[in-house]
Amino acid sequence: MTGLLPGDPADTVGGAATPRAHCVLAPNPSPMTLDGTNTWLLAEPGSDRAVVIDPGPLDEGHLRRVIEIAEQQGRRVALTLLTHGHADHAEGAARFAELTGTEVRALDPAHRLGGEGLHGGQVIEVGGLELRVVATPGHTSDSLTFHLPADGAILTGDTVLGRGTTMVAHPDGLLGDYLDSLRRLRALAAEHGVRTVLPGHGPVLGDALGGVEYYLAHRAGRLAQVETAVEAGCRTAEQVVARVYADVDRALWPAAELSVRAQLRYLEDHGLI
Repeated sequence: MTGLLPGDPADTVGGAATPRAHCVLAPNPSPMTLDGTNTWLLAEPGSDRAVVIDPGPLDEGHLRRVIEIAEQQGRRVALTLLTHGHADHAEGAARFAELTGTEVRALDPAHRLGGEGLHGGQVIEVGGLELRVVATPGHTSDSLTFHLPADGAILTGDTVLGRGTTMVAHPDGLLGDYLDSLRRLRALAAEHGVRTVLPGHGPVLGDALGGVEYYLAHRAGRLAQVETAVEAGCRTAEQVVARVYADVDRALWPAAELSVRAQLRYLEDHGLI
């Protein structure tokens, strides 16, 4: 039963998720992207303008499908936003901007097109839709979360996934930043009515607080395992991965190695190894 899984994930991926959010699943499934990238189409009920978050890979069919779904809803895409600059989220943004005539707004100037940047604390309003920008670095230095207060939801990119856990993309991503970001999201869930996670990959989570608390517990457990592995004589990230992630699909070991490198740096910086 899904209710027994961390965060209470939905049974399927894609389609209407909340009154204001619709997921268009990109055709790029893999061990790293799960079912594929979730491109989010957001709009206030009754509005003729929509916001797209993470157009996804450079796949012409997918990009046109996002526009088609918006048009079926009687809307035009008025703004494009990025949670971060990884290719599976952002590679198609420039082409999508051509197709829609929109600006692309992101934290990293390298991924912006024709508009100002984004930063934590901003409020974005399009056609009556309100999004609040939350800085959530850690997975990458430019990772953002978008808070959709009217639906009690957060769009987390790769900071929190709908299934499994994410990586800290060393050296750009930092574990200390990531833990702080998770605590920030936990506070949103506990204190500001956030119930739903609309992730960058995987199913929607119906228990935001439970999902974030699971992530924090998982990170603490992995960190302890890495510390133990070092104490047992593991001297390289590769050796730590082979010991700590032995039960994980080997296709995911390259990502695990990035997270291990981030964890080793965290332990070194805190004088724990």
